[in-house]
Amino acid sequence: MLSRVANSIYWMSRYIERAENVARFISVNLNLLLDMPTEEGKHWKPLVMTTGDHEFFEKQDPEYSQDAVIRFLTFDRDYPNSIIRCLLAARENARSIREIISSEMWEHLNNFYLELTSEQSVRMAFKDPHRFFKIIQMRSHLFTGLMDCTMSHGEAWNFARIGMMMERADKTSRILDVKYFMLLPQASLVNAPIDHIQWMAVLKSASAFEMFRKQHHNITPHKVADFLIFDNQFPRSIKHCINKANICLHRITGTPRGAAMNPVEKRLGRILADLEFTDIQDVIDTGMHEYLDNLQNRINGVGAAIGTSFFNIMPDSTSAKQEQ
Repeated sequence: MLSRVANSIYWMSRYIERAENVARFISVNLNLLLDMPTEEGKHWKPLVMTTGDHEFFEKQDPEYSQDAVIRFLTFDRDYPNSIIRCLLAARENARSIREIISSEMWEHLNNFYLELTSEQSVRMAFKDPHRFFKIIQMRSHLFTGLMDCTMSHGEAWNFARIGMMMERADKTSRILDVKYFMLLPQASLVNAPIDHIQWMAVLKSASAFEMFRKQHHNITPHKVADFLIFDNQFPRSIKHCINKANICLHRITGTPRGAAMNPVEKRLGRILADLEFTDIQDVIDTGMHEYLDNLQNRINGVGAAIGTSFFNIMPDSTSAKQEQ
């Protein structure tokens, strides 16, 4: 496979996953506001902090109002990680590899982008945001389903899956890092309804609430962190995503599992081994923020190694943020 083709399909999939994640974060935040005190900025600022781009936002608007954050994360064409920019980048990557992806994937993605740019969509985003962001989530899921059902599961599909899994792992680590820092238990709020509601929102931000409750009766910060980092079966846990990315990588290279013949396999293998032999108590002893910050840097390192090993792209300190 040409490196150009592999690069395009990897980033197409990653951008779709990024757009869906942003839409889900906003949707969860909107629902959270229904049960929380009306200190608007307090609840919208963590959403921008999750992206790591709060400084970019504050240059344009120092007030973290609902409309300002929705406009920034959804429609801002100057912000490279807004939903509309992600879909534009995914669409342009898909356009360059139309002979590789299925016609159903291209038609859905093209219509998805064109509908998002319509005036009707902009009006809906501010008048009925709950419905608007749910539609974006469902269309993103539909694209993933079309990819699984209409593409041969060969090299191209595996590159797409690696992009999706690396993006998921990154976003799960970010939402947990920011939320854990913002929601560190205060003596007066431990086991209070507001504490319970906020940690429910953390789980819902990763679409994990229902699956978490099937395993655990009580919601506690440590149990939530353990589930989102180490659960083997939940599809958005960090460990699950890294494992699936590693499987797809070895399918592409043909290297036996447990062996490593290039920098990507080495980096992914090390992360997976650490996740396998670490538990939540080790994380707490290290420090949740310190552990997750290190993990994010290592995930970014895998992204840079993928670029140099497969796409002939020189690494850059902001490679995980920039369009390819």
